[in-house]
Amino acid sequence: MRDLVRLVCTECKEENYYTDKNKKLNPERIEFKKYCPKCQKHTVHREKK
Repeated sequence: MRDLVRLVCTECKEENYYTDKNKKLNPERIEFKKYCPKCQKHTVHREKK
């Protein structure tokens, strides 16, 4: 049930991180506040569809 998902920066739209999630427990898109090397600051990263 765990799927690999990409996390995309909301400011620069750069794909920076990969993670996995359980789609049965978390059907909605996930969000994390992570460091973006391109923006050089912490930004919100959302799951890419």
